[in-house]
Amino acid sequence: MTEKLRFLGLDVHAETIAVAVAEPDGEVRSLGTIANREDSIRKFIRKLGSPEQLRACYEAGPTGFVLYWQLTQLGVKCDVVAPSLVPKKPGDKVKTDPRDALKLARSHRSDDLTAVWVPDEASEALRDLVRAREAAKQDQLRARHRLTKLLLRTGQRPPLGVKAWTARYMEWVLKVRYTHPAREATLLDCLNEVEHMAARVTRLEKSIVEVIELAPASMREVVRGLQALRGIAHISAVTIAVELGNITSRFEGARDLMGYSGAFPSEDSSGKRIRRGGITKSGNAHLRRIVVESAWSYRHLPRVGAKLRKRQQGLPAEITEIAWKAQIRLHKRYMALTARGKDQRKTMTAVARELLGFIWAIGIKAEAIASKQQMAA
Repeated sequence: MTEKLRFLGLDVHAETIAVAVAEPDGEVRSLGTIANREDSIRKFIRKLGSPEQLRACYEAGPTGFVLYWQLTQLGVKCDVVAPSLVPKKPGDKVKTDPRDALKLARSHRSDDLTAVWVPDEASEALRDLVRAREAAKQDQLRARHRLTKLLLRTGQRPPLGVKAWTARYMEWVLKVRYTHPAREATLLDCLNEVEHMAARVTRLEKSIVEVIELAPASMREVVRGLQALRGIAHISAVTIAVELGNITSRFEGARDLMGYSGAFPSEDSSGKRIRRGGITKSGNAHLRRIVVESAWSYRHLPRVGAKLRKRQQGLPAEITEIAWKAQIRLHKRYMALTARGKDQRKTMTAVARELLGFIWAIGIKAEAIASKQQMAA
């Protein structure tokens, strides 16, 4: 059966797809370029013969997973591969679409490619919503910076004791006036943008709360369980759950999850020489960002405050126990690294890496609980 398989390499772009095939007898040849349209793809696959004998692959990119879903519906097994892990010859300086397709077909037949996790359409839609909220928060930060820099350049200072972006701060900003019409128009535009971005973030967060109620039971249980951890409230928990997908099937252990986030240190060792550098960052940047932000909460002494206690209400004791162990362990880790004089950013990255281990443990427990509930129902 394996000897009869034909391996397709697809170099996918917005309008075109360059196709190459690695034949069972060893020949690797280009099949030309087709339009990136559903009917063109269907006709092309039909010309190649039985879909069961085809194995396709293409690099993850801006075109998303539409081609994967189309090929799967046609009965073709397809892999979406990590572009950074595709083997490259050091001396190869020529890059074209047909050559890329040939390289993918050859590497796919040799089993030298690393496939990425492909979410279903519902999971990807939820992930797009969460990432839209993240983009809105970044735009909100830029809008606020533009307003504060305008006030700084023009010598406007808030009263002593008034913290930025509190209700009192906004009351003060609304009272600021300029004599020059151009500057007054600039101020009004900056204020309008800040208010617009705040409304956008609120609207997206409300949509996330509504949509997560329609998510699978396992994901909802993971979101509930992750909120037992300090520094991870509802939106952070949803972000982590959406980026990870099914934790049990994707990650065999906590180290796998740490590697997926790109929070592992890089290494260049040879012989007796051992040289370690900064984290690889070759992973999910969205997950890494939210976990590092959450890790800052573990600077403080372990305690369960009113907000955290409210989030933990109704959760199984085994999950709250993991969350408490996380507080003790991660605060101790933070204090130890700080005492050694480590840079604070490096310290928080190390704490975030260990926090991922507790996230994995809670995720596994939560998915097991959801599975038992479904079986009982």
